[in-house]
Amino acid sequence: MGEEEEPGWEVDPDDDWGVAVITTVGRQLRLRREAVGLRAAEFGRVVGYGEDMVYKVESGRRIPRPEFLDKADEVLSAGGLLAAMKEDVAKVRYPKRVRELAQLEAKAVELQLYDPLNVHGLLQTPEYARALLEMRRPAYTEDVVERGVAARVARKSVFQRDPAPEISFIQDEWTLLRPLGGRKVLRRQLEHLLMVGQLRNVEIQVMPMDREEHAGVAGGIEVLKFENGSAVGRSPAVANGRPVDEPRQLRILELRYGIIRAQALTPRESTTFIERLLGAA
Repeated sequence: MGEEEEPGWEVDPDDDWGVAVITTVGRQLRLRREAVGLRAAEFGRVVGYGEDMVYKVESGRRIPRPEFLDKADEVLSAGGLLAAMKEDVAKVRYPKRVRELAQLEAKAVELQLYDPLNVHGLLQTPEYARALLEMRRPAYTEDVVERGVAARVARKSVFQRDPAPEISFIQDEWTLLRPLGGRKVLRRQLEHLLMVGQLRNVEIQVMPMDREEHAGVAGGIEVLKFENGSAVGRSPAVANGRPVDEPRQLRILELRYGIIRAQALTPRESTTFIERLLGAA
């Protein structure tokens, strides 16, 4: 099989929890294989993977795909033990920092999000996300690109929460004009923005390029508020981009975000603006 068809993703050695999970999965896989008397090469042929890849998964150096665990569970008569590990493995496949961000988003009751560079990650289509990741230099490996796309898609579960959080997005006009990945990718991205913007708990606002005042020139802003009244924020212009929860720093972020919202088009005006862009895309 080609490299692109290998059964999983590389393990981040700095992700202690991830390493522990994949090591446990690999150990169980090896014990089950040896218990039924299958050699690694034989097992690999049955499940459709090479001997080397079997050893990588068993040694905790490769994150197995869900279908690999399903097939292994069936072949090794594991009674659902290996298949049941898919839930933890599914979390580990995403980088540690992405998991931590997703956990915060899952708890937030209000999200205020401004991205001056690209369409915000929570709004990106898989095609747009892939185009962004493939443009990174030095170039990412296909493994990193695939994990990145999967992570961004998984974060979209925030839109399915019940009760739903209030989510506000602000996008600079120029992020909606660049045809990253091609005109078709841009068109699908704009259509997706219109669809998400119809959700009752979501507001999308566009900051036009002809504005003579713009409070967001210092960089993006993210503010997440929680049910207990606490909050966490992040911006390149505050604490060097590190997450902050100190009231004075949060007040600065909320002040800037509020001014940007006031300077941008209203949600209804923004919808009309995006529809006009779609007509030209």
